Amino acid sequence: MKCIIMANGDYGDIQNYRWLLDEADIILCADGGANYAYQMGVLPAYIVGDMDSIKPQVRAYYEGHKIPFKKYPQRKDFTDTQLILELAEELGASEIIFVGSLGKRLDHTLSNLYCGAELALRGKKIWHYSSDCSAYLVNTEFTVEGEIGDKVSVLALSDMARGVYEEGFEYPLENVILEKWNPYAISNVLREKRGVIRVQDGLLLVLHYRGRSL
Repeated sequence: MKCIIMANGDYGDIQNYRWLLDEADIILCADGGANYAYQMGVLPAYIVGDMDSIKPQVRAYYEGHKIPFKKYPQRKDFTDTQLILELAEELGASEIIFVGSLGKRLDHTLSNLYCGAELALRGKKIWHYSSDCSAYLVNTEFTVEGEIGDKVSVLALSDMARGVYEEGFEYPLENVILEKWNPYAISNVLREKRGVIRVQDGLLLVLHYRGRSL
């Protein structure tokens, strides 16, 4: 089941997300992410969080449509992202796609990226989408599809990632070890329209910048 989680981060032109939302089996909103769902006319299955970011008129609108709210206190041990990931797993999601999860605040961005690590290591497909970048959590093999010249960066999310391969790139890698504290596999370039990234042990973060010269 494909689950979209709408977070309260940067979106840019919200119409860039319409195609992705149309493919979703279920849509969940993390607190202020409901403000963007409201702008797009989306009725989520649940709204989750401490409700400190959702606008009053948006909350009233969704309450009027009987959308379930899972409200938590502001003083809590887990972030809204962690709570909504737990719900997505309970609902049976096999693929979880975040939107609005990158940008705005660096601490929130990093937290959002790390929150999915455990599920990714258990075989769930976890990725983040924005209008110019997609970020994928990879623990086996992943194929990047784009245009020749697209930038692709690979970081170790685990302390170490062993047996890393990159094929179809200007700077190929073959059976290397990436360490979290030595991020040298940055700004690779697609040499073909498909590039393959593999890791034998550990977790990678693969960032694909579409059509940008960075």
